[in-house]
Amino acid sequence: MTSYLNRDALKILPLERRVNKLDVERDVIDPATYPVELSDEAWQDVKNAAAELRRARQLGAARMLTYGAHAIKNGLGVILARLAELGWLTHLTTNGAGVIHDWEFAFQGRSGEDVKRYTSEGQFGIWDETGLYINLAIVVGAYRELGYGESVGEMIANEGLVIPSDEELRYAMLAGADCASFPQYDHPVVDADPASPWDSLDRAGAAADLLRAKRRFALPDGKFPIPHPTRDYSVAYRLRRAEVPFSCCPMIGCDIIYTHPANRCAAIGRAAERDFLSYANSVAQLEGGVYLSVGSAVLSPMIFEKSLSMSRNLARQKDQTISDFAIHVVDLATSSWDWTKNGEPPMTDPAYYLRYCKTFSRMGGRMTYCSADNRSWFVALLNELEGKG
Repeated sequence: MTSYLNRDALKILPLERRVNKLDVERDVIDPATYPVELSDEAWQDVKNAAAELRRARQLGAARMLTYGAHAIKNGLGVILARLAELGWLTHLTTNGAGVIHDWEFAFQGRSGEDVKRYTSEGQFGIWDETGLYINLAIVVGAYRELGYGESVGEMIANEGLVIPSDEELRYAMLAGADCASFPQYDHPVVDADPASPWDSLDRAGAAADLLRAKRRFALPDGKFPIPHPTRDYSVAYRLRRAEVPFSCCPMIGCDIIYTHPANRCAAIGRAAERDFLSYANSVAQLEGGVYLSVGSAVLSPMIFEKSLSMSRNLARQKDQTISDFAIHVVDLATSSWDWTKNGEPPMTDPAYYLRYCKTFSRMGGRMTYCSADNRSWFVALLNELEGKG
């Protein structure tokens, strides 16, 4: 018989007791003063990416960025948000850690615990506010038919969460079970859009998760305030305000929010499913567009190849193609292989196992790889697009 770890027995400490390595007001990157250090090849990559983004914007094509958590830890959140607010990027995607660091900067202005120290103490990741608030945001967002990234951005934008009444949640559960029509609340409890891939059964499950959270954590009906005094540093907040899609594609168990009893993986699955399909929908608009993959060695190539395959499947049914697009991959690792000239290396060459280069080289379009620090690369890109390069 399978046994399970009891998260409810964990000693969860308040976030204010955690020692943090990062302070967003100290570490934020100012593009006007940051000393850019790039090789000649990296400078050329930036100029090429800027030219391709200008062309893509003129064509109205997708301009996407998928990035790893270190972009946020390195103080680049304001620059990433600015690129979206100025219309250079139309969709941003990150992993679970990218959202967590972004949220902690918005909530307390600090992030980045000492993993070695706190793991030895049995305390790594076991902090109340991060686990409680992000998980609650996703549970509420899943009920409201929001994605993972949207849910966190909405919580920051609203300085809290709006908790439905028990009565509303019970109606939603019954509507899903009986397919009956019940009185309407702020958010419909019956199927509203026949073309939607989600129906009242999905909403019933989301309502059950939220009702469970209400009882477990004694959540009041109505506004549940959660101040975010440093939210202007947050990508999730600023993209929510600018109405630019912001997606999170998490992996179960990889992030510290899974240590908290408020975690409901069913809600995360519902929200992340929406984010993946939103991301894939942007990939479907990539003809003439640009895809930037910065510091995301595994997530970005994996979700891109599946999304591009689905998008081409749909395009072919309309006698259309998705082949005119640029992919710029940026990471710190050096690659001795010329992917542009030589194609894919043999399996006997170590370069074959550089996942992001191998995967993106198979996707068609125009793929280039640049070894560079993400801080310098993004500062140079923003300055080039603003005519300050």
